[in-house]
Amino acid sequence: MFPDLVTSNDRVALRFGANVLTYRELSLLAAELAEGLRGRTRVAVWATNTMDTCVAVVGALVAGVPVVPVNPKVGERELTHIVTDSSPDLLLAAADAELPAGLRALPRLPVPRQPRDLGLAPVPEPGQETPAFVVYTSGTTGPPKGVVLPRRAVTSNLDALAAVWEWTGDDVLVHGLPLFHVHGLIVGVVGPLRRGGTLHHLGRFSSQAAAGELSGAATMMFGVPTMYHRLALDCAADPALAKAIGGARLLVSGSAALPAADHERLAATTGQRVVERYGMTETLMNCSVRASGDRRPGAVGLPLPGVDLRLVDDAGAELTARDGDTVGEIEVRGENLFLGYLNRPDATAAVLHEGWFRTGDMAVRDPDGYVRIVGRRATDLIKSGGYKIGAGEIENALLDHPAVAEVAVTGEPDEDLGERIVAWVVPNGAPPDPAELADHVARLLAPHKRPRVVRYRESLPRNDMGKIMKRALTR
Repeated sequence: MFPDLVTSNDRVALRFGANVLTYRELSLLAAELAEGLRGRTRVAVWATNTMDTCVAVVGALVAGVPVVPVNPKVGERELTHIVTDSSPDLLLAAADAELPAGLRALPRLPVPRQPRDLGLAPVPEPGQETPAFVVYTSGTTGPPKGVVLPRRAVTSNLDALAAVWEWTGDDVLVHGLPLFHVHGLIVGVVGPLRRGGTLHHLGRFSSQAAAGELSGAATMMFGVPTMYHRLALDCAADPALAKAIGGARLLVSGSAALPAADHERLAATTGQRVVERYGMTETLMNCSVRASGDRRPGAVGLPLPGVDLRLVDDAGAELTARDGDTVGEIEVRGENLFLGYLNRPDATAAVLHEGWFRTGDMAVRDPDGYVRIVGRRATDLIKSGGYKIGAGEIENALLDHPAVAEVAVTGEPDEDLGERIVAWVVPNGAPPDPAELADHVARLLAPHKRPRVVRYRESLPRNDMGKIMKRALTR
């Protein structure tokens, strides 16, 4: 999985502030940790934004032992479920880490910090179907499910991303993403290490810290829309910061849709257009705009090499239209797919059929094959007046209005329409007239897509990855 750990060169592998590890040093730490993990079935990792997390994960992967990343902000009930469901043999954490009560009963193996050459024999590379990670979903419709990702999915997906992003060992990646999920940990840590490149982790994101890295050695940045929104505003106010961000080879956004307004603000101030991609815990990355492709707002590009993607209607029939308007559910298949949900064969059977994974995400395809996500079937597909309407395009239209700072669009029951469109708006200053916002959407999109109800909020509920939690939006 990590060719450069075998060669053990002196190139910098990881940097967290002043804390730096070369590939040689990381190789020694990983080998020591792997020796202590021989024969284990599964290990939990206290996934703080630290070097210790990276060493723990690399050591477990070298040992061929599946990693269960634990969100340091996890609540008591979810933590109890994750520990009970995954039954880890050990917990990997820094010796000085303060742990919640739900983890204290687990046997603990401290993560080594001082590289030592113990002359250990290398561990044989595990088979490609060996589980690499068990990543727990957000659990919006019940207890979180453990997504079992094999090594095959991780390696094939990272290699496909390398091809479309032209990602090499010469790249230095910078990000401040959390290390308990796919984006920050698998793509953002395992990704650069597989390439033989370097990761500079910010610890916590700030526009200034990102600009400092990109004005130096960093060539790529990963972020989520909340980070890019802040970056867009800061670049508009600070030309020097905008110039530094503009020096990046690649800016990548994921985990949620990046509003078109932020795309355009960043393009205007930095000269950079952000690359969007689309993935899920169960599939890793499915689509991406190519580094050399058309980086247009609202599109997640083409399927990755090795990923088959199709849109289907409510009956499961494939939709072949590429008109930018026909909405269908995304189904995917390929080497990127998970093995199943841990201890949940029922849930696994519900989403897999004939090799295809039902994503629950709704999308349209443009004439050139680009995929545009319009929302989740459960929360973002609104059936109003006989039309299937994606919440995402209405949200992007509303964000084009100068009086709208943030917005979420949902549907609610309506006796006449079936569902009416509701806009939850965080205003930019004084709340605008709801009729003005409805007319704005009707003009940009179509009259049947205008919000029938506008509700103003001081803020929108978000999870740790910056995604708006629409189920929490109530009157």
